[in-house]
Amino acid sequence: MDLNYLFHRHQVSLMMAAAAAGVEARKAHAQLARRYATRIASTQSGVGVNHPFVAA
Repeated sequence: MDLNYLFHRHQVSLMMAAAAAGVEARKAHAQLARRYATRIASTQSGVGVNHPFVAA
């Protein structure tokens, strides 16, 4: 998967979590952000990035 897409979705998930009106929505968006962060780190590791960094 394209890293730019993953970074974009990660950022959108973080923004949606921050703007969520309720606790459940905030948790759901934060969980998505964590999953995108995991995929980003995995993809970066696969192409040789030794110290991937993504905030979740």
